[in-house]
Amino acid sequence: MEIEEMQTLWNELSAKVKKQNTLTDQLILTMTQERYKNRFQKIKTYETIATFIAAALAIAVLLNMGKLNTWYLLGCGIFTAAHLLILPPLVLSSLNKIKNISIGNKNYKETIMAFAKAKQWLLFVQRLAIFLNFILMLAIIPVAVKLINNKDIFETGSTIWLWIIPLIVLILFSFSAWGYKWYQHNANAAELLIKELDN
Repeated sequence: MEIEEMQTLWNELSAKVKKQNTLTDQLILTMTQERYKNRFQKIKTYETIATFIAAALAIAVLLNMGKLNTWYLLGCGIFTAAHLLILPPLVLSSLNKIKNISIGNKNYKETIMAFAKAKQWLLFVQRLAIFLNFILMLAIIPVAVKLINNKDIFETGSTIWLWIIPLIVLILFSFSAWGYKWYQHNANAAELLIKELDN
């Protein structure tokens, strides 16, 4: 075998190895992208269901707005409807933003920067939601009592709300802390998937 033939064979072998490495890299990117998206799919499913439920509740409040016959009940009703119509789609939008980051189309630095920005926005929206949900709990109780029992809890003089409201706040705080940690955990796990690509 002459040197020229050996060089030709070597070049062919090198091209095959390079092609194989490229295919392996593409396969790793594809699998990482799928694992990355799956990190947020379950949360997105829950948030989508919650968005539809919140929209139905908001429509129910809006359709019965005429029953809220005092300024404070009307204010609680408007806040409740606005919260239920605006916040869930905002949460869903922040989830879509982080979920749809394309890992293979940008270089590593751009991907990490896009992820960091999306993660920061997602966690900010979650903190905002936690804060606004506490206000919602205080606003929705008088609205619900008025629409269901046709009673104004501020005029009934009942002390049961002095026990129920702290209980609701405690439950909401526990659920919110758990939910926020779940979001953080999934975002951190997704970040590790991206960082593995740099190795």
